Order: sequence, then structure tokens, then C-alpha cells
Amino acid sequence: MVEVRWERMTAAELRALAAGDAVVVLPVAAMEQHGPHLPVWTDSFIGHAVAIAGAERLDEGAAVVLPPMWMGLSEHHFPFGGTISLDYATFAGVLRCVVRSIRADGFSRLFLLNSHGGNIEPMAVAARELAHEFGVPVCGTTITKLAPEAIRANLATQPGIQHACEGETSLWLHLDPAQVRRDEVARSVSPAGFSAGDAAVTRFWSFAERAPETGVRGDPRAATAEKGRAMFEAMADGLAAMLRDPAIWRAPDPVWSPGRANGPR
Repeated sequence: MVEVRWERMTAAELRALAAGDAVVVLPVAAMEQHGPHLPVWTDSFIGHAVAIAGAERLDEGAAVVLPPMWMGLSEHHFPFGGTISLDYATFAGVLRCVVRSIRADGFSRLFLLNSHGGNIEPMAVAARELAHEFGVPVCGTTITKLAPEAIRANLATQPGIQHACEGETSLWLHLDPAQVRRDEVARSVSPAGFSAGDAAVTRFWSFAERAPETGVRGDPRAATAEKGRAMFEAMADGLAAMLRDPAIWRAPDPVWSPGRANGPR
């Protein structure tokens, strides 16, 4: 198997990858409660695993995967404990330092692979600003967007992956079943009835409001390792396809440059 993990390589090996224009993949994740049955490492573990599997599907030297950024915006999970969170300024600042670092290391492309719902909007804004600031493509997506059809086809109780649910529990059962506290699964369903009102309205809700008593959104009782394997393989394939797409790697338009309003470059 081709080595794709940054932390397992030497500096010389990484310099060679930079010279070959390898894309750097940063799993952007979280450290937060995942109900009574899953570890707080869930988002970081799953996102990192998908990133590695996707990169391994590419030609040798095409991609390198950083260790996961294990802190995200997770303040909505504090009511259940076990959570470490950044605020937006720090989150964006860490991403900025990553971009500066990989550029200093000779790399010029960064793909952010997010695996935590609370990071979706902040990561999109940060990626946009970093592309403007550094003039390099900073792309990203969330793992649930890598293979939506496969996710829907394999979930019996919910339309998509939620939180500590059928989907995430299935992925753990495929990747490392010993980490699932199976004796807690039956008690891991939150009471129904929460309404966020009009779906067009954006506001903050904690998980004490959205998923009372258990901190779980979805039903982990239907999880199986077979479902997890099918979703994981499809997500890894989807990531590999995205990383191969030449359209996303075009240099960003320098819209902030002096005189840009005078017409095309």
C-alpha cells in the first residue's frame, strides 16, 4: 500500500511530494460527545480514515494526508460533557497557519475534508478567505457529500448521517467495532419532538435542545458493520474522484488585486 500519511514520512519524502505538486488533505473534525455509546473521537477518527482511504486510491505521490484537526466548533455539545471546542476566530486562525505552513513546505493545493456538522459554514468561509489571501486553491467538502446516494441506500431509519446515529455507529462497527459500547445502544435514542421552526431561519441550538437526554440525533439501533463498510467505501471513492477533478484546482481569481475592477486579467 502506498504511504499517504504525512506523520509517517520524512521531511525529504515530503519535499519530494511537494515538488511533484501533491495535494495536501486536512481532515477537519471535532472532539465532542457522541451519546453514551460512541467515543468522543468519532468525527476525527472517521474523517481521517476516509481521507486516508481516498488518498490511497490515487496514483502514488498524488496526495498526502495530514493528521486530523481534532478541534472544531462544538460548543453546542457542551451540555453532555467530553467536548473541546474552538471559537470561529481560532478555528480560522488554525486553518490559516496550516495554509501558511504547507506553502512554506512547497505545497500549493489544500483540500479540507470535514466530518463535523458544526464546521460546515465556518470552514466554507475560512476556505474562501484563505484562497483570496494566499492565491492558492483551498477546496473542501463534508464527508456526507462524498456519496449521498450510497448513504441514503444503506440507512433504514434516517435519510442521512446525523449524530451518533445509525450512520456513524455503522461506520464504527466497520472500522473498529470494539469502540462501540453495545450495551448502551438501546438507550441511545433521544426523545422525539424537537422543532427548530421555519427551516429558513438560522440560529444557534444546543444539543440539550436538539437531542435531549442522550445527545444523539438518529437511531443507532439499526446500525450494522455491513452498512458501515458500504458507506465507507463509497465515501472513499467519492473523495478520490474529487481530488482528481482538475476543475477545482484552477488558481483562484485574484479579485482583490488592485485594478481588478477594470476588467479581465
